[in-house]
Amino acid sequence: MTGTTTEHRDIAAYRALKETGESGPASGALEPLDADFIRGLFIEAGADDCGIVAANDPAAAAQAHLIEALLPGTRTLVSFVCRMNRTTVRTTVRSVANEEFHQTYDLVNDVARDVVRRLEDRGIRAINPAAAFPMEAQNFPTNMQTISHKPLAEAAGMGKMGLHRNVIHPKFGSFILLGTVLIENPVTEASAPLDYSPCLDCRLCVAACPVEAIGADGTFNFSACYTHNYREFMGGFTDWVHEVADAGDAEDYDRRVSHGETVSMWQSLSFKPGYKAAYCLSVCPAGTDVLGPYADDRIEYRKTYLDPLLAKEETVFVLEDSDAAESVPKRFPHKQTKPVDWTIESDNPFAFLFGLTLTFQRRKARGVDAAIHLTVTGEQATEAALTVADNRLTVDFGAPETPAAHLSIGWEDLRRLFQGRTELAALVEEGAAQVEGSEQSLARVLDCFPRYRVSETV
Repeated sequence: MTGTTTEHRDIAAYRALKETGESGPASGALEPLDADFIRGLFIEAGADDCGIVAANDPAAAAQAHLIEALLPGTRTLVSFVCRMNRTTVRTTVRSVANEEFHQTYDLVNDVARDVVRRLEDRGIRAINPAAAFPMEAQNFPTNMQTISHKPLAEAAGMGKMGLHRNVIHPKFGSFILLGTVLIENPVTEASAPLDYSPCLDCRLCVAACPVEAIGADGTFNFSACYTHNYREFMGGFTDWVHEVADAGDAEDYDRRVSHGETVSMWQSLSFKPGYKAAYCLSVCPAGTDVLGPYADDRIEYRKTYLDPLLAKEETVFVLEDSDAAESVPKRFPHKQTKPVDWTIESDNPFAFLFGLTLTFQRRKARGVDAAIHLTVTGEQATEAALTVADNRLTVDFGAPETPAAHLSIGWEDLRRLFQGRTELAALVEEGAAQVEGSEQSLARVLDCFPRYRVSETV
């Protein structure tokens, strides 16, 4: 039996319009887009500034796999900023400052979505990853991000990274949040990075940080910042769940967690997570729109913006045996210090070694100069060199040339050791670990890390 196939009426109408040149957006058109047109789209949508980066720019190379996963064939990345209200961020009242962050993040996402919609209406493929959360949380703690906004912002001329690890815009300073839009088409002209840093090198962010996460020499203690400032995000939330699970009853829970902490966690779950500090942004005087009061009277500036944060009575969350646990009571005797666990989920040695780079404690590493050859035995066999020198840690895969000690240990026992659920001497006595070379050097390197807990279910 034979017959004719009737083309769907919509496709037939499309073909008829295409023949007349009135079919609307053309599919697959990759003509270069005018740079001024793109900038205009972002400003009209509500961005305060934007810059253009070619996808093959070296600044994007490190995350080429993320870009390809988001939009295969991406040729252009547009970094843009939305400005926050400075006085609102600078208040010591955390709920007010946090709402400014959340409102601005919503604005960033709205701007990006609006631009993508306008491009899509023209037949141009584009995508807008989130400004912050949500991320690919199933990959926690590594590879959660869908895109890393900061290096793209620097390449697009949106600013330079300051000591506090935030991008400082030349005009708006630290009071910005970042967004990125990926576009399939090329753009006629890319932006140029800034040829200077807006950072004034004032070190006020160093002074303001309650956990000394920011070093005056440019170093950064990630775990100190993460443990306190992000207490009600990711790892801190998991630790709170552990407190709930471990509590024998309601009275035991109340002994572990104050009523204020419980209500604060509820508020974060209900109204978006709250940052505990972000003081480094609050005190930053950089940016031409911002620096006036600091340039006119530095002492008065410190009294107005820094001193109230230092004087604030608050709970500061720290890891046990960490630099922050030692320094906070000395610097801020009026602030309450609470030791907590920070859960790093590591189901393989690579993720574990990555975690070590985040939990390394520079103060505890003073005077340590040693390279440790670590051999993880078993199904997930790995060799690594842990080198501590000049208060810094480097992790390389492979054996060091002149190790002070060699630790051979199974993966599960290595996790137990760093979780504080066993001691190295006990593992050696059981035959579960072997140590060659200087046991003292090995012990000193191990002491450069706090103890943290990992879920038994990993």
